[in-house]
Amino acid sequence: MTMSHDRITLRGIRARGRHGVLRDERENGQEFVVDVDLHMNHEEAARSDSITDTVDYDELAKVIVADIAAEPLNLIESLAERIAQTVLREPAVAAVEVVVHKPEAPVSVPVADVSATVFRSRSSGGLGSAVSSQFVR
Repeated sequence: MTMSHDRITLRGIRARGRHGVLRDERENGQEFVVDVDLHMNHEEAARSDSITDTVDYDELAKVIVADIAAEPLNLIESLAERIAQTVLREPAVAAVEVVVHKPEAPVSVPVADVSATVFRSRSSGGLGSAVSSQFVR
């Protein structure tokens, strides 16, 4: 699968998770916000005008929420990786960029945002680690 400049972008997917290294983060949880850019070729979907030739972003958003709510992780980098691996299970996606924002991160000074970004592609061996969920059309 060759890399295309075509993308589907979802911004601001919100869900509660219990990720973090502090006990309070694990016990009380907090909101996480996720942005994803799916790199894929839209030519067939544009020709057919059929959802079967692209990614159903409603279903995608649901599995990302499930990944956020799944088993707690220490790092938002690990959460971003979990989500990237889930997205890459969709055959139409050649690569994905995932940004996980932790707006309530326990930082001792005022910050506007804390986030971690990963970019994974099939060509770089992006599929590998286990994931907590999959989505199916």
